[in-house]
Amino acid sequence: MPHSLSKLSPCPGCSAMVLFSSGATHEYLLASPGCWAMYGDVLAREYSDAAYASVHRLTVDAYAVQHPGVPSPQSIQSVALHLISLCLVLECGFDMDQATRAMRQHTQRKSDFVWLTPPKCLGDRTVLEVWQAQDAATHTRAVWAWARSAWSAWESHHQQIRQWIVS
Repeated sequence: MPHSLSKLSPCPGCSAMVLFSSGATHEYLLASPGCWAMYGDVLAREYSDAAYASVHRLTVDAYAVQHPGVPSPQSIQSVALHLISLCLVLECGFDMDQATRAMRQHTQRKSDFVWLTPPKCLGDRTVLEVWQAQDAATHTRAVWAWARSAWSAWESHHQQIRQWIVS
């Protein structure tokens, strides 16, 4: 989809160059309106077509950890839980349902979570690559690459995340 570069701006969360917009965004995730709109399009695709739905858990996790916001109880819990999910899927081999159940269990311990200073670079893949996918197979590959990139970006906090999982 060709766009004038003057209409593109970087998302303050993931740094993707997205269409400038003055629309809505999320309450505590630090995302530009253009990035938030693309994420909404990706979610709509995953909710409306079973061929795309298999990676929905990773989509939500990757987006959340690339848009960590600023320290607040909601953002601290969000980043912690979504990083836990990414760890369980990418390192421990959990399936998406198992990761979701584990996240629910960990919400009961949300007072244990602390703010993790986000890395300067939140990954080299973003929702943009997923949004641009033309079919389910490409979408699925893009989400997996995005999730791995987002998880890797938080490497300096992996030990803390693993500790939350086992404690």
